[in-house]
Parts: sequence; C-alpha cells; structure tokens
Amino acid sequence: MPELSIEDQVDLLMQGTEYGDEGLKSAMTKELHERLKIAQAEGRPLRVYCGFDPRTSDLHVGHTVPIRKMRQFQELGHEVIFVIGRFTSLIGDPSDKDKVRAQLTFEQATANGESYAEQSFKILDPEKTRVEYNDTWLSKLSFLDVINLAEIFTVQQFLSRETFRKRWDQGDPIYLHESFYALMQGYDALHLKTDVQIGGTDQLFNIVTAARKVMESNGEKPNIGIILGILPGTDGVVKMSKSLGNHIPLNTTPEDMYGKVMSIPDLAMGSYFRLVTRWSPEQIHEIEKQLESGELHPRDAKMSLAREIVSIYHGEESAQPAEENFKRVFQAQGVPTEIPKYELKEELSLVELLAESGLASSKSEARRLIKQRGVRLGEKVMEDPNLKIKIASPKILQVGKRRFLQLVPKE
Repeated sequence: MPELSIEDQVDLLMQGTEYGDEGLKSAMTKELHERLKIAQAEGRPLRVYCGFDPRTSDLHVGHTVPIRKMRQFQELGHEVIFVIGRFTSLIGDPSDKDKVRAQLTFEQATANGESYAEQSFKILDPEKTRVEYNDTWLSKLSFLDVINLAEIFTVQQFLSRETFRKRWDQGDPIYLHESFYALMQGYDALHLKTDVQIGGTDQLFNIVTAARKVMESNGEKPNIGIILGILPGTDGVVKMSKSLGNHIPLNTTPEDMYGKVMSIPDLAMGSYFRLVTRWSPEQIHEIEKQLESGELHPRDAKMSLAREIVSIYHGEESAQPAEENFKRVFQAQGVPTEIPKYELKEELSLVELLAESGLASSKSEARRLIKQRGVRLGEKVMEDPNLKIKIASPKILQVGKRRFLQLVPKE
C-alpha cells in the first residue's frame, strides 16, 4: 500500500464504521487522527487488537469483517494482535443475544481457535500478526482483581443494554456471570495496552464503554473503538448466519462463492464494498458514482465484487473461471461443467435424497423446495416428495438455480 497521509489513513480506517450516534463517531474519528499524529511523531506503530471468541470453526465472509480492518492497519505499518478468546468463550458474549448463550468447553475453544486463526491468514499477514490467547492472563486474576474491575460499573449500566433490558422486561433470566464478559474484554485491552480495538456494532458497549472505562480507571489512555457495521447475508437484510442459510462460507469452491455473491440484492452492495473488499474509499466512491449516474450497471458492479471476493480467498487465477462458470450456468441457463457426484446406494424418497445429499438442510426444507417447484431431476420438475428415486444411469439433480448434483448408480 502506498504511503498515505494521516487524513487518508483515517478515511480508510473509518471506512465501514457505524456507531449509531454521529457525535460518538466524530469523537472516535478525532481521537484516531490525534493518536496517529502522536504515533508518527514518536516513530512507533499503533497497537491494534481484535478479540475473537471461537464459537465455531466453520467461518463465513461475515466473520472476516474485523479481520479485513486489521489487515488495513497492518498494511499501514501498525502492530496487529489477534486475540483468541479461549477464556471469554467459556462464558459466551451476551451482546447480541436475547437469551443466555451456551458455554464452550476449553477443548472446544482451543480447537476452534486454531482453525479460526488459520483461516484468518487468508487475509492477515501471518508474519506480521501476533496471536494471543486471553486465558493466559484472565485465568490468573484473583477474586479481588475481579472485584476491583467490577466496582467501576453499575448494575444500571448493564441493565440499560438492549439485550439485557429485553430479557428483564420479559421476565427471562439474566445470569450474573454474563456481566463478567464485558469486564474480561475490558481487561484484555488493559493487559495489552492497546491504542485501538476493533469490533462490530454488537460490541459497542464492550469496547466504547467497558474497555475504555477499565483502561482509564487503571491509569491508561483509553483505546479508540473502531466499530464496524454488521455484514448482511445473501438476503441483503439479516446478519449473515449459517443457521439462517444466508452465509457465504470461506471453505467453499470459487464457483459457489462467486454465485453466492452474485445473489445478494443490489442495495447490499455498498456494505460489501466497505466491509469485505480491499478497495479504497476513492475506488468505492467512484464505483458508487458510476452506479448512480447509470454509467455502470449494477450487474457489472456485482461481478467486480464477486471477482474481488473470490480472488481474496482463492487467488486471482480462480476468479475468471468462476465467472465463466457463472455466466454459463446463470446467464446462459446451462449446467456447470464440474458438479459433485453422489452415489445413490439405495432407493430413497426425494425428500430423503435432498436432505442426505446436502441439497437441503433438512427434510422440512426439502418439502418446501419441492412444493415451490424448485427441484428438477434431469429436465423434469419434481412434485412428489415421497417419490422413490432410482436410476440406471447418471442424472442431474438440480435445486433452485445454483445447486447441482450428479446422481450416479451404485457400482
């Protein structure tokens, strides 16, 4: 990345941020500008961290939003710390949940954390990334240490949080240990003596209230919160989530990734531009200017976006074949040249086949797809969910516009 002025660095680093309050955003922007000036004068990089609770090992593009921001700091020469919340995972962050979150075991958190870090290096420079596990310091705190952390907060501060307030109003339980999560995250920042902490809008309280308060009360300069918007899923509305089926997995084929990006609504493209690409504010401004004037068609902008995202995770050489596959399948209504095979070892009902092959996440989803006339075997639209499927030669099973499976008879 070419050397940028402090003003340009601030523009890039604040790209995609959301605080829900313009005054707070202005304050964080100003603090970041001042901290960058001081660091430049002192000849030192900023110390930047983001914590990741490894709740899963199966990451999707939505998980990468803060990692992309870390990479931007990294390319500007700043020190980046990737904190695996092996200890905080044992509680579970209640920030975006309206019910108590299930706790992980230490072994689950360790295994997931290793997978999480490995996948993050598709974005981060591993040689310039410091990886830390927060159990190495949090597990050493005494009960008195925890009391000293807790005494700077009030119960009202926690009850004012939307998720806690909703549970309180509904008479649902709020467990005391859930309030410890913000204290622990605040202590992470204090222990690491960071200048900047990155997180999503669901982390606003933990970062801007808790972490800064913990640092100030312990005589440290409070870190600056870079609060990023939440990436919508392929539906363009709801937060990307595997459970909702609107996610774009990292560990998928270039063709599938390209097709899923192309399925997002036009209105969601801006979020993807700002949160998951390598594009600068100037590039994004130019694209949106051309879209607004009609000079650039939304389809072409989305194809550029799909190429960019595939290139990040699969390399530049994979983007063009993925695009050609998309054009062949979706624009020319063809069938992809390479589709996975499924050996039909026994006679199954259509519902069972869709669920067991993975073309549907469950039998209920399979029934819904069949009812919507979204399932084809060869050229025939399948309408009977209980129809027993048997084949003597390979056949193409298609669900919707983008999912194909080649059924082959048992040898």
